[in-house]
Amino acid sequence: MKIKTKLRLGFGFLFLVLVVFGMISLYHMNKISVSSKLVLKDNLLSLSYTRAMRSILDENVLPLPAAEARRFHVQMALEGKNLTEGGEQQAFASLATAFSTMTNPETDPLIKQQALKKLRQQLRNIDELNMQAIVRKNHAAQTNIRQAAAYLVIAATWCFLVLFTFTVNFPGFVANPLNEFSEALKGISRKNYKQRLEFRGHDEFAELAHEFNLMTDQLNRWENSNLAKLQSEKLRIEAIISQMQDAIIGLNEKNEILFINPVAGKLMNVQQKDVIGINASDLKKKNDLLNSVLQSASDHRQMKIFADGKESYFKLERHKIMVPGVQDEVTQIQEALTPAGEVYILKNVTEYKELDQAKTNFIATVSHELKTPISSIKMSATLLDDARIGGMNEEQKELVKHINEDCGRLLKITSELLKLSQVETGNIQLNYVQCDPCTVAVYAMDAIRLQAEQKEITLDLIARHNLPKINVDIEKTAWVLVNFLSNALRYSPQKAKVIIQVLELSNHIEFSVRDFGQGIGEQYQKRLFDRYYQVPTDGNNKSGSGLGLAISKDFIEAQGGKIWVESSIGEGSRFSFKLPVSN
Repeated sequence: MKIKTKLRLGFGFLFLVLVVFGMISLYHMNKISVSSKLVLKDNLLSLSYTRAMRSILDENVLPLPAAEARRFHVQMALEGKNLTEGGEQQAFASLATAFSTMTNPETDPLIKQQALKKLRQQLRNIDELNMQAIVRKNHAAQTNIRQAAAYLVIAATWCFLVLFTFTVNFPGFVANPLNEFSEALKGISRKNYKQRLEFRGHDEFAELAHEFNLMTDQLNRWENSNLAKLQSEKLRIEAIISQMQDAIIGLNEKNEILFINPVAGKLMNVQQKDVIGINASDLKKKNDLLNSVLQSASDHRQMKIFADGKESYFKLERHKIMVPGVQDEVTQIQEALTPAGEVYILKNVTEYKELDQAKTNFIATVSHELKTPISSIKMSATLLDDARIGGMNEEQKELVKHINEDCGRLLKITSELLKLSQVETGNIQLNYVQCDPCTVAVYAMDAIRLQAEQKEITLDLIARHNLPKINVDIEKTAWVLVNFLSNALRYSPQKAKVIIQVLELSNHIEFSVRDFGQGIGEQYQKRLFDRYYQVPTDGNNKSGSGLGLAISKDFIEAQGGKIWVESSIGEGSRFSFKLPVSN
């Protein structure tokens, strides 16, 4: 019998049990309902009729008004149609006679009073008969309900036992074979190819067990063959190659792709399964990078490739594959190395290239950054010697002040650049001080104000009073703002405006510098805070060293903050950072 048929029979049996229980329940519920209707139907109507007639008698005096007499007659007629209990017919007849006597105008008043008394007595008799009937029928109904409840409990218990037995035993019919299959498959994963499964019957499990046994026979024979060992070694070598971090491409003696690891596939934008076995000569026509690699005449050549979202440098190594071969020369067997293909390895040397470039850019940056403050010092010193100025007046004092500020800035820039290695390793020395955010902004604006006045650029500070204090390194935080302001002045036109804004946002203080220059393209914004990265310029604005924003990012992140830029071409740029509020 098939599993599907067994399942159908099992669930059909469950359905039959539920139908039987439902029919028993419906039968007894209907019986209870009929018993309840017997109690409520006739007797309660009789009681309502007698109550209405008694109310008419209580609310009026003899003789009854015509309208009330008609109402009494209507209720009495309804009662006459609802005589269901023994003795109720005689009581009703006496009631009708008494009512006729009471409403006859020719009847003596004394007789009317007697008729009224008799009328009330018969009403009580009718009530008594119906109340007794209600009690009797209610008792019968309760008896039926108890019997029905007992039958339902017996039926429910029987159904529960049947269903419980079915629930416990039937799942094992499917679960037990599956468990055996699961254990057998686990044995296969442990290379136990000698196990067998035995199932009686002719269902799907028996067929599957037969196929499983055939499979284990084949696996056992394969495991014991030399091919299995060769395949295992091949898989081991492929696993090693696939896990290497260098890009590796292997060709066989027919110039076909023998293997290509995931790194090489990602680098050349190809899928391993799509290129294995394809002739490299055909494939390189569609792939410029592969063509460049295969046509390389040098065994050790450097290549620049766009990878991981940036230009990366790779060192190409080319090796010939030589395998032992057998040659028969005059009945003598000799082993010789024969070529079996080539292996191309692309080693990523971007890190070393960047370090080399960093060294060169670092020296150039130091030289470049020293030019401006040294020139300022020379100019101020020259003006001090000018006879037109004379003694140390206010102007000279201001010039001396500028000299001192430039000297301090020169020493600070030189110190920060020389300690760049510490910044890269995260060993930044921070001197935390609790201060007002506006103090940092004003400090940075004062440091850059002379340059702004020379270019006639207005500096606007937007900040409210009583901002929460922040716990920061004032010098380094102000240095970041000065760097933002210097860039804003550099790329802003003459007589423009630069906005410095300080806001409180979600337990953070946000500093931002907004200029209205030419803006920065979206393709450059992602790398703007990278070390030594410089945005290409049109020649009108001299580019910076590429270190300022990178050092700014290190300073802000070291203080638990975040730095970012928002810019659009033609609308200017907004450089921002936020720092947590002091607790």
